[in-house]
Amino acid sequence: MPKDAFALTGMSWRHRFSFQRSLAELLGKRWMEAMVPCLLLVSVLTCFGVTADGFLTLDNASTLSQNFAELGLVALGMTIVLIGGGIDLSVGAVFGVVNGFALIAFRLLGWPVPLVVAAAIALGALLGSVNGVLIAYAKTRPFITTLVTLLAYRTVAEYIDTMYSPRMATTTRIDPIWDMLGAGRLAGLTTQFVLLVVVALVVHVLLSRSRWGWRITAIGSSRTSARRAGMNLPAITFSTYAVAGALAGAAGLLTASRLEQSSASTGLGMEFAVLTAVVIGGVSLAGGRGTAMRALIGALTVAAISQGLTLQAQPRPLYSAVLAVILLVFAAADLKWGKNRGKAIQKIYMAPGRFRLRASPDIYQQGGVWELNDRLTGAQAIGLGELDGPEDVVLDERGRLYCGDRRGWLWRFDGPDAPAELVARVGGHPLGLVIDKDGNIAMCVAGMGLYGITPEGQVTPLATDVKRTWYRINDDSAIRLADDLDVAADGKIYFSDASTRFDGDEYFLDLIESRPNGRLLRYDPDTGQTTVVLRNYAFPNGICVSHDGASVLINSSNLYRIDRFHLAGPKAGQLEPFAENLPGIPDNINRASDGGYWVAFAGMRTPVWDLAISMPKFRRRMVKELPFDEWLVPNLNTSCVIKITEAGQVVESLWDGQQKDHAVITSMREHDGYLYLGGLTNDRLGRIALPQREIPARADSERVVSAP
Repeated sequence: MPKDAFALTGMSWRHRFSFQRSLAELLGKRWMEAMVPCLLLVSVLTCFGVTADGFLTLDNASTLSQNFAELGLVALGMTIVLIGGGIDLSVGAVFGVVNGFALIAFRLLGWPVPLVVAAAIALGALLGSVNGVLIAYAKTRPFITTLVTLLAYRTVAEYIDTMYSPRMATTTRIDPIWDMLGAGRLAGLTTQFVLLVVVALVVHVLLSRSRWGWRITAIGSSRTSARRAGMNLPAITFSTYAVAGALAGAAGLLTASRLEQSSASTGLGMEFAVLTAVVIGGVSLAGGRGTAMRALIGALTVAAISQGLTLQAQPRPLYSAVLAVILLVFAAADLKWGKNRGKAIQKIYMAPGRFRLRASPDIYQQGGVWELNDRLTGAQAIGLGELDGPEDVVLDERGRLYCGDRRGWLWRFDGPDAPAELVARVGGHPLGLVIDKDGNIAMCVAGMGLYGITPEGQVTPLATDVKRTWYRINDDSAIRLADDLDVAADGKIYFSDASTRFDGDEYFLDLIESRPNGRLLRYDPDTGQTTVVLRNYAFPNGICVSHDGASVLINSSNLYRIDRFHLAGPKAGQLEPFAENLPGIPDNINRASDGGYWVAFAGMRTPVWDLAISMPKFRRRMVKELPFDEWLVPNLNTSCVIKITEAGQVVESLWDGQQKDHAVITSMREHDGYLYLGGLTNDRLGRIALPQREIPARADSERVVSAP
């Protein structure tokens, strides 16, 4: 079982879990938003079950399932269109046209039923495609366009009623397949209901598991972002209207087979009922949000209201009035909640923890190990003007230097004076780098996970998620902030996921909250499996396998400490302090050639922040009430690298006292007598020569000599 690092956080148990944070996570869950329509459905069924005679009978359930199936098919089509950012007011008219066409084809033309089914669905798709062409390619407005086609298709339905209804009234035809569609049963359920379930499952899979569905959601969420991502907006938008038309046609076909009649009023007002249904189910009118299952909940609610009022012998206008009120309330709630949902969650999502730190070591003591110096000042610049935020640096066996930058690119230098060569465009924000056992580059990418890149530039995702913790409200399966990593002698890659709550561009929120949200993960290249080794760690940043391979050193940026997690030996699975109460914010850590370790400080502690870290209410109020640029945040602009022994003793510090070239140092790597420097916000890499006393015959600080 994965170990728990909470005991080393210094936080009281009552601050480990927060009702405030749990409430925010619940509000952010889609299934919580589905509770309101479910409660409304239960209320409607209960109300009519008590007040409408015959509502809770099998005959009524059969009739309700048929009405629900026909309305549900149209609602699924409307859901697809709304998720894609559009709207279709013509679905009721399409329903009516196809209903009349199906009866003409079956009764008057004598077509085989399979041909009637195919032709009816194709006609619905064709009518929907007219909307798609006008909206997707002619760039007309969805509301006006579908309103016009509603009027046009309704005219066609009236023409069919005028010209063909008298002839159909005197013509009969019996066909077992047709009867099966209209009044048949499968496994005791009506045929219409079974077909609805099948179609709903297909739509659910398409929306949630297919590239087509993801792209529809992306377009509905942000057309600009979808366009910049290279999506074919016209083709995808067109397809949503074609599918909506096909589903409306299928519903019209089922009604034709069930009622065996058509009129000019068939489907009249259905668009109103369908819109009410999908809005009840939580499908957003603004686009980008909704599911097939929740749309069906709304459709069943509307169908139950219609059936209940009919059994009560209420006038039909009352049904329209009830739907109008429900639509108004839910539409207003959708717009209001959709606009302020993020703000409401954010106000209570931040739940800072409380720490009481010991006084920081005095770095201004003359002659001490922390005495300021300029040993990093004037470091040789590598990639000046070509790099943008190279957070980490690594060298391969041939001495070639690799680094990422904030644009999501991986660069290579054949030497310190060589020009930069673009190896790959990975995406995300590349952070920690290491050379794996096969000579490839393993990279932690914030927001994406662990990736592998060959020297030729082929990019492969290695670990993007882990098994979800079953008892957690918040989904922790995604690797949100992969930070740093190292490779053990057996080839396994240990890497940190600094936060399970905040993304890479929000890392400062985790620093402000200062809760144990991070974990240590392990990727096994032989099995392709990623497992959680250590949970509940306060912002695990730098990762380094010890020289003997028996443990992993972990930097906690939030707690200004380094801990050792034992992989082998009598303490296997235990976590213990390695270096505590550091005066700076430890970022990356790497092996040194003399048996010690190099540690980069991304910033230094300040008395003000040490005080703020013990005041969770102050930090919560700060985030809620002050603009972002006025927040008090930890210091992140001091350049310092320290040398620490295997026993955890700091023996040396290297500074860029002028902070001219390296405003922030987040990593360092020793190779062949030189120390290479990386920085999250710098425009270069740095290189300094180490004193001869630190250089063995051949520095090879990147390899672990043994494995557990």
